Amino acid sequence: MNNWILLQADGGAGIMGQVFLFGSIILIMYFFMIRPQQKKQKETKLFLEAIKKGDSVVTIGGIHGKVSAVEGDTIILELDRGLKITVEKSAISADYTKKATGTK
Repeated sequence: MNNWILLQADGGAGIMGQVFLFGSIILIMYFFMIRPQQKKQKETKLFLEAIKKGDSVVTIGGIHGKVSAVEGDTIILELDRGLKITVEKSAISADYTKKATGTK
């Protein structure tokens, strides 16, 4: 009987603690998972918009080349003298390009 009375008395504080815990978890997830991903997507978008003729890039598949021309959503890469391929802008890897050029 005493246990039943004690469990009833703790009911209000337990709910507020759970709400606080749940809110804390959501806040932590936002700052450690969602926000960095949004920042990375924004940087990638800006990088792809700034690609110009003469830039050295790496595709997602690992192909290294120099941008020969930019035509809308496609890029013509020159791999060797006279050897050119057409790739989508989305196939360019911002991470590997930064490593290849030495900038961070």
